[in-house]
Amino acid sequence: MARITSIIRTDLWNLNPTASQQVLLSQTVEIYRRVCRHLMGILLTHWPSLGGLSSQKRVLAVEKLIHQTAKNPNPKYRQFDQTFYKFPSYYRRAAIVFAAGQVSSYMTRYREWQSGTRQRRDAKPPILNPNSGCYPTLYKGQCYKLHGYSHIEIKVFNGTDWVWTTVGISSLRERHTVDSNKLRSPALIVNEQKRACHLSVPFECHPPQREGECRVVSVDLGINTTATVAVVNFDGTVTYREFIHPGRDIDCRDKRLKSVSKRASQTMGHGGSLQKGFCSHTYRKCRNINRQIGQIVSKRIVQIAQQFNADAIIFENLKGWKAKGGRKRSNLRQRFHGWLKGMIRDLTEMKWQEIGGQVIDVVAAYTSKLAYDGSGVVRRDSKNYALAKFSSGKRYNADLNGALNIAARGILQLTRRKDSEERSSQRSRRSPRSWACLCDLWTHTVSG
Repeated sequence: MARITSIIRTDLWNLNPTASQQVLLSQTVEIYRRVCRHLMGILLTHWPSLGGLSSQKRVLAVEKLIHQTAKNPNPKYRQFDQTFYKFPSYYRRAAIVFAAGQVSSYMTRYREWQSGTRQRRDAKPPILNPNSGCYPTLYKGQCYKLHGYSHIEIKVFNGTDWVWTTVGISSLRERHTVDSNKLRSPALIVNEQKRACHLSVPFECHPPQREGECRVVSVDLGINTTATVAVVNFDGTVTYREFIHPGRDIDCRDKRLKSVSKRASQTMGHGGSLQKGFCSHTYRKCRNINRQIGQIVSKRIVQIAQQFNADAIIFENLKGWKAKGGRKRSNLRQRFHGWLKGMIRDLTEMKWQEIGGQVIDVVAAYTSKLAYDGSGVVRRDSKNYALAKFSSGKRYNADLNGALNIAARGILQLTRRKDSEERSSQRSRRSPRSWACLCDLWTHTVSG
C-alpha cells in the first residue's frame, strides 16, 4: 500500500455574530449567489470556447468578458460591473470557478444523455440549476484576516458597499494546532433557518510515517455486538480484547424506528398508501443517531490502535454484501439495515489515515465459521447464538473468534504475499484451500 503524503480534512469553526453582523453575512451570501447565477449564463453561452481551457485561463477569459479595466475598457458584458458594483476581485474569481464547475457538470451530463447513456429509456434531459445553494470561499488577506483563533475579520456586503467586520469564533477543533497541517481557504456557511453561521475550514494534513510494534488491531463488525476488537501480535499472541456496543444509542434509534410502523398502520388502515415524506423527521433523527454511533465506535477503535501502537487496522471486506436472512414478520432484516458496517469502516479509515496509519481489508469468508485454534468448523450455540461451539466442546464468543481470524489474515497480508491469505501448510489434514486462522501464525512462528 502506497504511503499517503497529504489528505484534506475539514473542521467546523462556529461563529458568534451579533444580530447586525448576522444580517451582513446573510447579505454577503445572497449577493454571492446572485453573481454565480449571472456567471452561469455567461459561461454556458461561451462554453464552446471556454470548456477546453485550464481553470486559471478560464478565469482570466471570463474576467475579460465581464470586468472593465484599463487594459480591457470595453468588456462584452458591461452590465456585470454596473449590477455588482465594487464586487471584490477574489470573491468574483471564486464565483467564476464555482459557476464553471456547475456548467461543466451540466454539459457532461447532457452529452451522456444525448449519447444514450441513461438510467431509463424515457429519461428527460438534465437541467442546469442556477440556484445551487453555494457559499463564498474566503481568501486570506483579501476576504478574511485571522486574529489569533478567537476572532476573524471578514469582508461583507452592507447593501451598498463592501466593509470589514470582526466576528468572534465561539468553538473550533484541534487541527489548527498541528504544525504540519496547512490551512486552506475556508467557506462562509450561513443557515437562515437556524440563524447560525460557521466557517468550513479545510486543512491539508501531512500524516507522519508510523512505525508500529509488530501488531495489528482487528475489528469484527456484527449486529449483536457493534464491533469486537482484538489486538494481536505478529507471532499470534492476543494482547487485548474489547467489545464496543453503544447500546443506549442503538435502543433509542430502534425505538424511533418501531414507532414508524405503528404510525404507518394507523395512517394506511387496510389497503391504504403513505404520502411522500412520511415520518421524514423520524428518519432524519435516526440517521443522525447512526452517524453518532459510527463516530463513537470509530473513535474508540482508533484510540485502541494508538494505545498499542498498531501497524494497521484490519477489517473484513463486506462491500456489496446483502442480507439474505430473516423470516416473515421477524426483525432480522431491519437489524441488518441498521448494520453500520460501511460507515464505521470509512470513519475509522479517515481518522486512522490522518495519523499515518493504514487500513487493510481481508476476505470475509469463514472468519467466524472456522475456529481460531484450528479445530475446524464451529457451530453456533442453539440457546445463545453469540457463542460458538468448537469441535472440542469449548464455547467461545463467535465475534471474538472472527476478530482473531481477521487479525491472522491481515498479518499474513502484511508479512507475506497478498495471495497467501489461505493456509500454506500441506501437512495438515485440512484442505489447503481453507482460509487462514490464528493458529497459522503459531505454526509459522514455530517453523520460522
